[in-house]
Amino acid sequence: MKRFLAGALAAACAVVLLPAAAQAAVNPVLAAPYLYQWGGQPNPATVMQQTGIKAFTLAFILSDGTCNPKWDGTRSLTGSDQTLINSIRSAGGDAVPSIGGWSGNKLGQFCSTPAALAGAYQKVIDAYALKAIDIDIEAAEFENNATQDRVLGALKIVKQNNPGVRTVITMPTDRTGPNSWGKRLVTRAKELGAPIDTWAVMPFDWGSGGDMLAQTKSAVDGLKNHVKATFGLTDDAAYRRSGLSSMNGKTDTGETVTPQNFRDIVTWASSKHLSRVSFWAVNRDRGNCGAMSSSCSGINQQTYEFTKALAKFTG
Repeated sequence: MKRFLAGALAAACAVVLLPAAAQAAVNPVLAAPYLYQWGGQPNPATVMQQTGIKAFTLAFILSDGTCNPKWDGTRSLTGSDQTLINSIRSAGGDAVPSIGGWSGNKLGQFCSTPAALAGAYQKVIDAYALKAIDIDIEAAEFENNATQDRVLGALKIVKQNNPGVRTVITMPTDRTGPNSWGKRLVTRAKELGAPIDTWAVMPFDWGSGGDMLAQTKSAVDGLKNHVKATFGLTDDAAYRRSGLSSMNGKTDTGETVTPQNFRDIVTWASSKHLSRVSFWAVNRDRGNCGAMSSSCSGINQQTYEFTKALAKFTG
């Protein structure tokens, strides 16, 4: 996903923790659209009330130029982003931070060892008492053997130290499934013993149109097949380790994912029991607002139409 980074600092605020029973009821990975601090960010509590969605994927945690995590590479883990997580939890939901993305400085590049990178991830986990982290591995961090291995090695350490924290890797894909870099990443996870709970692909930005429902199915099926072959799983078990993150409305390259496309994607994902469905992004989940942008889907749609569809996904 090619996305602009922006943001503003705010006063620090303590993490709000819900009662154990309430927190346990929310899976922050399963149905969690992206939400970011730029592009006309909507009030998450309002979105939850109007759509039924319970979780969000928050973008993006990057490197500050060293092996230190900051939101968009500039904002400390305290401040406006912590306040955002607090507000989601206070409304009965939860969040999973996304570490990486298309642009900016990546922790996988600036942390020199798996142990150092695991330490950076641990800072994020500890800051918010997280139940999951999403590593959105793209661009130079994705297309490099050393950084791939470093990310996987770090996630292995994170899982050893936090067995209850779910690990998600989100990556680009071809129409028929992971490209050579994606296949290598899955294969190396097996070889290095890195226990990744969910593998998710981003089935868009291929540079042309077409049937986005059919192409999404094809991309996820390709992922499932590689996960199945790599780990010796059944089709059902491999689907349950797989997921997707779409893009609502117009994509960066001019494809169109319509509300009906996405409803059909959610229905299909439910039939396969995928472990994650997301989209980029709640900020854009409004129509009749002009051209595609960080705050507009670029298509004719009802406000939060995609979020409402995703709220029905139960795995």
